Amino acid sequence: MSGTHSDPKDSMKSTWRQLDRDQWSIAHWFVEILGVHHVSLDQDVPIHSKEDKMPYIGALSQHRWILWHSILPLLVHQLYVSYTGRPLGFIAAYFFYSLAFKLIAIHELHVLRRLGHLFGFFDGDQHARDGVPDVGIGKVVQSLISTSTFRPVMTVFFSYRPSQPPSQISWTWLILEIGLYGIVLDFWFYWYHRIMHDIEGLWKYHRTHHLTKHPNPLLSLYADTEQEIFDIAGIPLMTYFSLKMMGFPMGFYEWWICHQYVMFSELAGHSGLRVWTTPPSTLSWLLTLTGTELVIEDHDLHHRKGWKKSANYGKQTRVWDRLFGTCRERIECREENVDWDREVKIPLF
Repeated sequence: MSGTHSDPKDSMKSTWRQLDRDQWSIAHWFVEILGVHHVSLDQDVPIHSKEDKMPYIGALSQHRWILWHSILPLLVHQLYVSYTGRPLGFIAAYFFYSLAFKLIAIHELHVLRRLGHLFGFFDGDQHARDGVPDVGIGKVVQSLISTSTFRPVMTVFFSYRPSQPPSQISWTWLILEIGLYGIVLDFWFYWYHRIMHDIEGLWKYHRTHHLTKHPNPLLSLYADTEQEIFDIAGIPLMTYFSLKMMGFPMGFYEWWICHQYVMFSELAGHSGLRVWTTPPSTLSWLLTLTGTELVIEDHDLHHRKGWKKSANYGKQTRVWDRLFGTCRERIECREENVDWDREVKIPLF
């Protein structure tokens, strides 16, 4: 049960980008045309030793990036309502926000690739980032389409009200909801994630995701169908209803922005990007004060271990890992290994 298998379907060999393109399928062309590769083959990737100092990305830069990209669709929506005098219907809202979700994710993948070529990746002196496997290209594309399709469907179905335009967003509640959403989501994710590692009968649904020991953002949802269902819909729904039960309004627009924070952190958390940064949150000050902030290396280290051998089960924070004693010591993201005079700004475009 160590996770070592000889099944050809478990291969992480990734050679398809060097093959004759006449052999490519629609899935290969999908990734190529959208340009969502984790690295460019014609550009070098910096390789650092474990002791080389790294730059950091501040919270303000991340908040700016997420809020700009999440509020822009709201502005377009509001302009439509103001200009036409008509509400945006359910079906139109779904297609509009589903398209916006996809475009934002694609743009983040482009930005992460550019940053990777500038700063390199964790454990880069030992292993390059895993590419999209030859045997899994179709699964990766299907997972990305499913996530960017069903999360907006779910959000529209449960919380969208055509009579409420974006101008009615509750900004006061939003500030607290952004911070709590990541912590509450991580509670549900932590236990669902941990039991899949600890219980033999459930590990079989998670082991595919752990075939990659050095993931890239496209492998964020490289998993079996059972895990995909929980990742795409189960955990977000449990988080949404938890916050509703706690008395938070969690309107459509607030939930949309919370989704953008989570998506940003999921893709960045699987990038292995060698910078010190934490998932942005309006409660970052509290997480830092209590030593429960997460960094990219935490989830990167999680992937290097398998069944009953892992740690760092949270994906937005370290709150629950800290409380339940499952934190793993960092290797490269030590305080003294960060160049605090070298801040990286995430480019908006």
